[in-house]
Amino acid sequence: MAGLYLSTLTLSHFRSHKRAVIDLDDRPVAVFGPNGAGKTSILEAVSLLSPGRGLRRSSAEEMTRRPEALGWKLTGLLHSRGQLHEFEIWSEGGAARQVRIDGKAAPQTALGRIARVLWLIPSMDRLWIEGAEGRRRFLDRMTLSFTPDHAEVSVGYEKAMRERNRLLKDMVREPSWYAALEGRMAETGAAIHANRLAALRAVTAAQEDAETQFPVATLSLESDMPEDAAGLRAALNDNRMRDLAAGRTLIGPHRADLAAVYAAKQVPAKDCSTGEQKALLVSLILANARALAADFGAPPLLLLDEVSAHLDAERRAALYKEIVALGAQAWMSGTEIGLFEPLGVAAQYLEVTEEDGVSRVAKAEPPVTP
Repeated sequence: MAGLYLSTLTLSHFRSHKRAVIDLDDRPVAVFGPNGAGKTSILEAVSLLSPGRGLRRSSAEEMTRRPEALGWKLTGLLHSRGQLHEFEIWSEGGAARQVRIDGKAAPQTALGRIARVLWLIPSMDRLWIEGAEGRRRFLDRMTLSFTPDHAEVSVGYEKAMRERNRLLKDMVREPSWYAALEGRMAETGAAIHANRLAALRAVTAAQEDAETQFPVATLSLESDMPEDAAGLRAALNDNRMRDLAAGRTLIGPHRADLAAVYAAKQVPAKDCSTGEQKALLVSLILANARALAADFGAPPLLLLDEVSAHLDAERRAALYKEIVALGAQAWMSGTEIGLFEPLGVAAQYLEVTEEDGVSRVAKAEPPVTP
């Protein structure tokens, strides 16, 4: 299987990195150093090879190095399924980020044609016990990894819903004002629902077909919306008086939720221990990666920030073993190089330090087993 990996990544005035040039091969990348040194910023830079706002969900302005605020730029070489691509991603003056692929300007969505990126970050550890919005975002990132056009469809739905909600808040009752908006919401909403279900089927199959030390989660999409466009359009029409009273749209894919059950114990994820919840998340990310390897033709870039949190040594070693078997260039961060000891020479190592507000990146030798 042809791979997907970065061989060069350059950060210029990105977060705390004034300039960093990183040369790589296709092995996993262990990024280590003290808290606040700039490790997560490197992973965030890689996450911008995916459409959207990256793993921190930050604006382009928030990513610029302070106090200069000159804007920022990322450049590099991406090997994707036997092809080599040059990319540039940048922002000037806080403006929306721009993309150039192989010397030609491109929309963000074009990144989905050459790369797939998945991530797991510490804020996601509370996924199962917080509100549905975070789980929808997690599901949509999963869905986007299979269907890059899912982003455009979602934007179309949100835009139409905002316009409809404005009418509802203004207590507009004339049906003709709603017809076109509800038509657009029905078409895009049904597509969102179908995309999500397809992603869940792919990930579920990848979980069931794999032998792993991480627990299998039984996944389901909780939604009370009709699945087809005609049914959703009729439901929006029928629900209009209720929506007028609420001042917002109360039915549609924006109200869905992702449910997960620890299959072996038949316990909802929200009721599992902290360690079990983390293990379920890791299991889903690995299953997503395996499914993508078959669907896209190469395993995705994996970004695992502070991945060792809530994983004991045995599960940490199991995770590394699965990453190596998958053949993914996984970018993993941690405070100590010893956390990555089971990887040995199967990985490459970057030490990140910070001095006077400037982050520095240097290659390091593999940890030595005492």
